Amino acid sequence: MKDQILDKANEMFLSIGFKSVTMDDIAVALGISKKTIYQHYANKHELVQASTTKLFHEISDGVDIIVSENHNPIEEFFVVRDFLSVKLNNESASPFYQLHKFFPEVSAGLHSLKFEKMYKTMSENLKRGISAGLYRQDIDNDFISRIYFSGLNATKEEDIFPPAMYNASDLMRQFLEYHLRAIVTEKGLQVLAKIIKTNAVKKK
Repeated sequence: MKDQILDKANEMFLSIGFKSVTMDDIAVALGISKKTIYQHYANKHELVQASTTKLFHEISDGVDIIVSENHNPIEEFFVVRDFLSVKLNNESASPFYQLHKFFPEVSAGLHSLKFEKMYKTMSENLKRGISAGLYRQDIDNDFISRIYFSGLNATKEEDIFPPAMYNASDLMRQFLEYHLRAIVTEKGLQVLAKIIKTNAVKKK
């Protein structure tokens, strides 16, 4: 039952928001009493903590699998993007905005985990891309890894990118293309253009 509660909470937190979803909502969705939830999770804060930790590890494991599939470094970005879109139900910034505002300690812990994972993954991607002649030799690995993380997080800030004006999927696509165009070689640009063209055809 504990895992069922966590899975349902995850689903609802991502679709509705960490603050908006109540323990009563989760109990009703599962057809159980709120008391049953409290037998497994002392309070909502504990459930939110468990939810974000579970989500992080699921995404981290998924990214590791994608990296192990040996896509070319540019294509890897798009495969990861598609995986995240499915995993996060193409969520808007709202759930994580609520997490940051109402559960700051949980949000800070998640932020640290995300940075450590993303920095390492990005750094390795850049090394492979340079070796393959897809990324410029003169890029600063440390700087690019950090600025990518920073920029990606900025796309989640609703005061900068209001959900009413920016679709989450399109925003991610534009950010990804913006990032890659800044670091690719002529060879890499050809690979990127081909991927963009293929994705555009798929959307039709």
